Amino acid sequence: MNTTNLNTFLAVMQTGSISHAADKLFITQPAVSKRIKNLEDEFNVTLFDTVGRGIIPTQAAHDLMPHAKRWLDDYANLKINLKNRQQSVSGKLVIGTSHHIGLHHLPAVLKQFIQNYPTVQLEVHFVDSEQAHKAVLDGDLSMAFLTLPPVYDKRLNYHTLWSDPLHFVTGTLSSLAQKMNVTLEQLANYPAILPAANTFTSQITLAEFAKHNLKPYATMSTNPLESIRMLVSVGLGWSVLPETLISSDLQIVNMSEPIEMQRYLGLVTNPNITVSASMAALLKMLSVEISK
Repeated sequence: MNTTNLNTFLAVMQTGSISHAADKLFITQPAVSKRIKNLEDEFNVTLFDTVGRGIIPTQAAHDLMPHAKRWLDDYANLKINLKNRQQSVSGKLVIGTSHHIGLHHLPAVLKQFIQNYPTVQLEVHFVDSEQAHKAVLDGDLSMAFLTLPPVYDKRLNYHTLWSDPLHFVTGTLSSLAQKMNVTLEQLANYPAILPAANTFTSQITLAEFAKHNLKPYATMSTNPLESIRMLVSVGLGWSVLPETLISSDLQIVNMSEPIEMQRYLGLVTNPNITVSASMAALLKMLSVEISK
């Protein structure tokens, strides 16, 4: 239903003529006649009879008038309600997050958000960073917290929130833990437990070895870093883990030369997704500015 046509119809009914309706709406008489004709075609009725130089509303016009007023009132109220809802920090907010960020970085943020905005229904999806990245790109998620990829996709917006230094680690009882000045070449000969090669963390690790034309000897592959931490702690191999996961049953490998590996954790958003008031409130808490 074209509300412009309905508004024009009401103007004609109220003024009693095409010309007066045109003056009231600041449009031409032919434009008024065309809009009335569109309504007549839509309902397959005649709304006005031409008598001499004037017009007379038909019974169909009188029947339509109260419905037209109600439809336009409902439409105006709907616009106001939708706008208010868009500006109200309430409703459902769905976010994605990697397990590591969700467990080690987001709890304090989400706790504060829930306390500040109790009417928001927050839904958190735990997914791998790579899956979350694709979900944002596909529009399935409007925002996700994840390990930022080594190469950014120009179709998305990236916001760095936390730096996450990476270290070569091994179990405290492993033979590697007793060695000093370990070279990258030596490390490549020890069993490694790494995330899948397509993960962002693994890409950072493999790139470091590739600089020296080396490839680590990976005996096992699993994505959750918490699982890798456990496997390394019992002595099944070395791995690369962020500082937040290094505990007393792990030891940083003593390398012959300092190797700086850094990954960045943050937020990925899709500029094609409308930012709701709830999403904007969370972004404001994180001091993130969204630009199209």
